[in-house]
Amino acid sequence: MLVGDRGMISHQAIDELRSLEGIAWITALKSAQIRALVQGGALQLGLFDERNVFEFSHPDYPGERLMACRNVELGRLRAHKREALLQATERELEKIRARVESGALAGRDKIGVRVGKILDKYKVGKHFALDIEDARFEFQRLEPQIAAEAALDGLYVIRTSVPKKQMSSAEAVRSYKALAEVERAFRSMRTIDLHIRPIHHHLEGRVRAHIFLCTLAYYVEWHLREAWRELLFADEDLERKVHRDPVAAAERSDAALEKVARRTLKDGSPVHSFRTLLHELSTIVRNTCQARTGPHNNSTFQMITTPTPAQHRALQLLQSIAV
Repeated sequence: MLVGDRGMISHQAIDELRSLEGIAWITALKSAQIRALVQGGALQLGLFDERNVFEFSHPDYPGERLMACRNVELGRLRAHKREALLQATERELEKIRARVESGALAGRDKIGVRVGKILDKYKVGKHFALDIEDARFEFQRLEPQIAAEAALDGLYVIRTSVPKKQMSSAEAVRSYKALAEVERAFRSMRTIDLHIRPIHHHLEGRVRAHIFLCTLAYYVEWHLREAWRELLFADEDLERKVHRDPVAAAERSDAALEKVARRTLKDGSPVHSFRTLLHELSTIVRNTCQARTGPHNNSTFQMITTPTPAQHRALQLLQSIAV
């Protein structure tokens, strides 16, 4: 069994997993752990000059594989965001300094409160050196610290206990990213579609049954979505998904982008979301009919409304589901 977490599984939790036979895990290192690997020389950033992912090991993570990844586009976005926050913080701090110099704001405590609000708003206070006195306020960027953080922009490290013969480095990175689908499943179960909460049961057995039925319902929904890919806004190019660069941001195929732009399929019928397709199928009705005349006027028979071409195609695609 593979345990995954899009966040970070704690060392204590991993130690507990080690004692369980047949359990493997995949997670990511925290930024402080990555920084320690870089500073210790175990993770050499120069190796990213020719590739965006490589595998290494470290004594602090015995029996595990570490995959270092660098997403250049993500790094640019983080650098841009950090610079924007730094500049916004400087503008607000400059206003406070001007007030202190004019005598409109005095007292270390009062100045500190105003500065604290600014730092709490933009969350980059660690990158500034502050000098606060009763009638004086100065600040400046901590450039070496900012540069050290910028060196790690777009860098993340995946850790897993799955052997390489079972999962390559690229597959491990893709599997970690695929955990987003698990998060989406939990979100769907909790709020969007299945509404697993509130739970109106009190006995343990009934609560477990409720959770099991919701999980089973999502399992059915997943198969429906996969079978109906060609009718939905989903990307149908699964080969592209499997063999794409594991580090680079996912991109939709040209066919999927065209389908989204036109909002129609090749036959001219509308592209559906999962909900609208279910609504389309809800017009199919099974009627129980009873004859009013003749010797068998008490007999009943069932009649299903004739599906439209779109409904017929959706029902036809369901035949491909194999469980």
